[in-house]
Amino acid sequence: MRDLFLLDPDLVFLNHGSFGACPREVWEAQQRWQLEMERNPVAFLGRRSAELLAQARAALGQYLGAKGEDLVFVPNATTGVNIVARSFALQPGDEVLTTDLEYGACDATWQRLCDQAGAMYRQVEIPLPYEREQVVERLMAAVTPRTRLIYLSHLTSTTALILPVAEVCAAARVRGIPTLVDGAHAPGQIDLDLDAIGADFYVGNCHKWLCAPKGAGFLHARPERQPMLDAPVTSWGYAEGTGGHSGFDAYLGRSLFERRLQWQGTRDLAAWLAVPAAIDFQARHDWPAVRARCHALAREALTALTERFGLPPIASDADWAQMVAIPVPPQDPQALRQRLFERDGIEVPVTSHHDQVFVRLSVQGYNTAGDVDRLVQALVRDVA
Repeated sequence: MRDLFLLDPDLVFLNHGSFGACPREVWEAQQRWQLEMERNPVAFLGRRSAELLAQARAALGQYLGAKGEDLVFVPNATTGVNIVARSFALQPGDEVLTTDLEYGACDATWQRLCDQAGAMYRQVEIPLPYEREQVVERLMAAVTPRTRLIYLSHLTSTTALILPVAEVCAAARVRGIPTLVDGAHAPGQIDLDLDAIGADFYVGNCHKWLCAPKGAGFLHARPERQPMLDAPVTSWGYAEGTGGHSGFDAYLGRSLFERRLQWQGTRDLAAWLAVPAAIDFQARHDWPAVRARCHALAREALTALTERFGLPPIASDADWAQMVAIPVPPQDPQALRQRLFERDGIEVPVTSHHDQVFVRLSVQGYNTAGDVDRLVQALVRDVA
């Protein structure tokens, strides 16, 4: 499968979780859409884009267990989080509840907006080793009458843990509290059924584990929540009933949700339109079997290194997927990452959470047992 991707053959790429890697045929599908746009940009953007995007969202919705009309494309999950966060009219004294396992960029988003509004961003500690039941228990125990929203990741970035988002959303709904799930790492890595998860808002990336081109993310919102969402840019979607503009004609008659958030003027739609090609690529290559093989390779590395370093895993085998945080002895994470890249030709992130340091191993379909073994040997040699 390595030959189906565009990765440097001399690189041991074990960092799919950061930006993904795109198969050649999906990248070529993106290029075909770009060429088609340039043949007549006015027709493509002004008259065809709404229907083309609707078709792509329908395919994505079927894949995610959701309706296409409840999805809009965004550049990435962080953009989706920002859209939801900036649409919430936080008031002084309000609280946004989350865990201490969240992605730093989104922590920064919420902290900044809470500071501006005089609200509080409350991070609930989830102890390691990880126990799924504690996530629901600790979050619900931290709820107060001032809690306006619960925000959490589906798969955490630093620690690669799968959080029980469906259970959290169900518990929050009983209490009348909206939920936002950051699923940046979920599509393509685990099975998804967004309707069953029941989050008020769910954002995700297609360019990570689904292997779509860079810049392909989505925002899903329950129908009753869609009217409250504001686009980052005020454009023709806010001028209801306005026709005669070549860039907006295709969106007349579309839902307010779609008009406001999907039509933002001139932009390259090719990454979004290539998402169905990524879905098809994985379907043709039996991706459930690929994911199982990748998980097994990651587990071998985790077992070998935890035994070598005498550091126990932070979670059970069922609590992570193709990406696993392997504990290593305390050291400078940046220096270790740089040594692995410059000395061993291995691209892999080194993360930290509280006082623990982890090598966050991502194993994708193009990786081999030899790739993973090179990482194990490099770390054993580094710490010897």
